[in-house]
Amino acid sequence: MDSVLLQGEAVGYIQSLEKMSLRNIGSPRWFRQHEYIEKLNMQANLNASANQEEFIKDLFVSLGKDFNPKSTFLLYMVIHHEATIINLLETIMYHKESSGAAGDSVLDLVDYRHRKLTLLAGRAVSGEIPTGARITHAQMSDTASVQDLQRQSDMLEFEIAIKALSVLCYITDHIESLGLSVLSRMLCTHNMPCVLVQLVENFFFSRVGRTLEKYTEGKWRTVLPGDQLKLNCQKKYDFNSFNKTQLLKVRFCTGVVIDQLPNLLDLKHFLSQLAVTDPAAPKKDLILEQLPEIWNNIVTKNSNKWKAIAKYQVTQVFNPSESELREQASRLAQTYNLDVMEHLIPDKPKCGACGRTGAKRCSRCQGEWYCNRECQVKHWPKHKPACRCHTKTTGGAQHQQVKYRTNK
Repeated sequence: MDSVLLQGEAVGYIQSLEKMSLRNIGSPRWFRQHEYIEKLNMQANLNASANQEEFIKDLFVSLGKDFNPKSTFLLYMVIHHEATIINLLETIMYHKESSGAAGDSVLDLVDYRHRKLTLLAGRAVSGEIPTGARITHAQMSDTASVQDLQRQSDMLEFEIAIKALSVLCYITDHIESLGLSVLSRMLCTHNMPCVLVQLVENFFFSRVGRTLEKYTEGKWRTVLPGDQLKLNCQKKYDFNSFNKTQLLKVRFCTGVVIDQLPNLLDLKHFLSQLAVTDPAAPKKDLILEQLPEIWNNIVTKNSNKWKAIAKYQVTQVFNPSESELREQASRLAQTYNLDVMEHLIPDKPKCGACGRTGAKRCSRCQGEWYCNRECQVKHWPKHKPACRCHTKTTGGAQHQQVKYRTNK
């Protein structure tokens, strides 16, 4: 399939996006907006991966859009919603015009990135980087426990932080078009260089088990044997004794780190000079600092109301009836068109029984692949509960069959 949305549909979806109060998160109106953002995200990724005209990005620029429960399903969708938005932002913020069109909202974006990267740095220091694979929509059943949801949340937070780092790189690439307020907020307010030093020092994007692995393209991948940070702000940054000490830690990064982040080599040369010199103090220009409005408005509007909001959501939002859950699941099944999703996944599907390349898919739940009939029969006792639960929720077929499908 070449597209999820026509350009006219995308216009309507983007124009219908709206700000929502915390009270309405998880409501039917919020759920409808989540569907729109999911489809916009799919189309943006399809266009980018196929080197086609990125009309989703163009539309966001031209239209000026800012960007123990009965069931864990809605809670999962709320967590997943943030991941969808950051993925969409990562796709469209690559372009300079997107950063310019965001206007003052870039300040909120910088603050958001700082919060995510600070959380990631803290978890890296304490060794809390998640190691498991993220749960798929097919695996997330209505019977998943709160503990399963917490593990999923931790993995999504890690992926969101990685994408936040990517968006931060795009912002710094386009810093000349964003004004002094953005630069001042990154360097003076949040001291982003020291946050990035913590991330590099703790090497959060790799892990050592039986083999050395690095996190890339959304997965932990083995690094074969033998087998980007930009510093253009010296005049603006205050190299006091604390900041200088923190930055100089990067001088001792290993060759493996430099191999994965080649730009660190230039940084290492700069830090060698920094170790034996004392840069001049930054010039104290008079700057009228802009403040992020979105975050401040949320905090101001909901101050002293957090418990009341949580109580309302527990009773009114996250306690849906069985018919409401069935309706929401049915709408999601239509949103996540399997042909489109397979087009976005770089790796071919694997057999649920033996791990080889899958050639057949369960036509009942459409969520599991097999390489042959024998593997499907062998795996059926294990797959049966999830398959029946998924089919019951989405109103799928009543008979278990296997459909042959050729992978291209």
